[in-house]
Amino acid sequence: MNRIVIASNNPGKLRELRAMLAPLGIEASPQSEFHVAEAEEPHDTFLENALAKARNAARATGLPALADDSGLCVPSLGGEPGVHSAYYAGKGGSREERDARNNAKLVEALRSRADRAAFYYCALVLVRGPGDPTPIVAEGAWHGEIVLEPRGSGGFGYDPYFLTSAGATAAELSAEEKNRVSHRARALAALAARLAGKARGAVG
Repeated sequence: MNRIVIASNNPGKLRELRAMLAPLGIEASPQSEFHVAEAEEPHDTFLENALAKARNAARATGLPALADDSGLCVPSLGGEPGVHSAYYAGKGGSREERDARNNAKLVEALRSRADRAAFYYCALVLVRGPGDPTPIVAEGAWHGEIVLEPRGSGGFGYDPYFLTSAGATAAELSAEEKNRVSHRARALAALAARLAGKARGAVG
C-alpha cells in the first residue's frame, strides 16, 4: 500500500497527515486531485464520520483511502464542540472566518467557567476499498485546557486557544513539534503500528 488518497479538503489536516505519512513511505494524495467532493458527515460519532469519508473517497478513486474525523471536546460543555467542531458557530464564510467565529463562541461559553479542561480527539480510518469489511481504525487524544486569549500563529482551528501540558498553545508549537504530540500524530502512530503488525503477520 504505497499510495493512498486522503479523504479531506482541509489544508491544515492535509499538511499534517502528508508530513506524518512520508516517513512511512506512503504517497498520500488529497481527494481534491481526483475531484472528489467532501462527503456528508451526518453522524454523531467521530468514527462513523471518518468511515463515511474514507468509503466515499475509496469509491470515487479506486484507491485505499485514509480519513480522519477529529475535533475539540470540552467536558464542562457536555463534550461540545465535538463532531461539530468545524461548524460550531455556523457553516457560512471562509474557513478562516468560521475558525474565528468558532473560537469566539467557545471562549464566550467558557468565560465564566472555572473548568476549562479540553481535549482534541482523532478517529483515523484506513479502508482498502469502499466495501472493506475490516477497516483499520485507530484513535488518539491530546489533553489540555482552553485559554481565553489567543497565543501563537501556527496550526489552525482552535489551536491558538488550546494550552498544552508543555505550557504552550498548539499554535505556539512548530509544525514538527505538533506532529509529534498531537491527537492526529498519536492516532497515526497507532495506525502505523497496526499496519506493521499486519505486515509481519502476512510474512509469517
